[in-house]
Amino acid sequence: MSKTVVFEVNVMFGDCDPAGIVFFPNFSKWMDASSLNFFVKCGVPPWRELVKTTGIIGTPLLEINTKFLRPATYGETLQIHTSVIEWRDKVFMHKHVVMRGDDLLCEGTETRAFCMRQVDNPDRIKAIPVPQDIKALCS
Repeated sequence: MSKTVVFEVNVMFGDCDPAGIVFFPNFSKWMDASSLNFFVKCGVPPWRELVKTTGIIGTPLLEINTKFLRPATYGETLQIHTSVIEWRDKVFMHKHVVMRGDDLLCEGTETRAFCMRQVDNPDRIKAIPVPQDIKALCS
């Protein structure tokens, strides 16, 4: 089981549609930010540092699935609870639970891979096995 890290978001007027409801792609943006925050809070160096020491450029998104349960609006503070629910050889699955206090608003899962640039073609990237030291920091 992995750690759970909470990332807070203050919903701004510009995050909402004309009806004052958070425009749905913003949840994906916040989950993406929470994914990076998860690794930072677990003690993983920032990607700009990892690329220098290990070649890892980050964890690109391979698949996303989101279920919306309740709306949010500007002026609210949301909490995104992020954890890793599955580690595979080259990919992992993040789970994001978006809360407003005790109210569940949204749940999402992301499949991501640790990647580095291909040696023979640096314009391309490739998935690498999940680094065991990073996995240990997150467990």
